[in-house]
Amino acid sequence: MITRETIDKVFETARVEEVIGDFVQLKRAGSNYKGLSPFSDERSPSFMVSPVKQIWKDFSSGKGGSVVTFLMEHEHFTYPEAIRFLANKYNIE
Repeated sequence: MITRETIDKVFETARVEEVIGDFVQLKRAGSNYKGLSPFSDERSPSFMVSPVKQIWKDFSSGKGGSVVTFLMEHEHFTYPEAIRFLANKYNIE
């Protein structure tokens, strides 16, 4: 069982641009990052990551959300698996 405190700490610590940057090549675009969609085959970037808001949006597929949502969509993790993955990445017990 993962405690609410652990989940809150994971969300506070995890950086959406760092985690997604491990899976998608991102380039700076003003205060955001952009890249090619990992969910569809495209030539021009429609995948946006906002470090300020800690969210991502894929305009080609319509998907978006938090860093946990990305891991669930991209890596097909369950919610607890995504939380554990981030906890391991950021050394949170």
